[in-house]
Amino acid sequence: MLMTTTPSLDGKKISAYLGIITGEAIVGANIFRDLFAGIRDIVGGRSAAYEKELRKARELAFAELETAASQLGADAVVGVDLDYEVLGEKNGMLMVSVSGTAVRLA
Repeated sequence: MLMTTTPSLDGKKISAYLGIITGEAIVGANIFRDLFAGIRDIVGGRSAAYEKELRKARELAFAELETAASQLGADAVVGVDLDYEVLGEKNGMLMVSVSGTAVRLA
């Protein structure tokens, strides 16, 4: 499935706009990871555990977007927008949402 942040695909003609589609993923943070991430924040450096969770959430959201596009018979998704939010008590959850327009190519 072709996906792009641009409103069109170079060299491709869009024959039909099938609608706006979305994909979301919400992941929770583990208390032990939170503890070690807090320590890492104090001493500096990157939190590999959080980066892994963020990557996983992003991959899940894009997989949902692709599924939604396929269900509409789309060949591609244009105008893709990716957003991140923290949710829950003490910001213990991470939500990744992705949206775009499903299109059929000529």
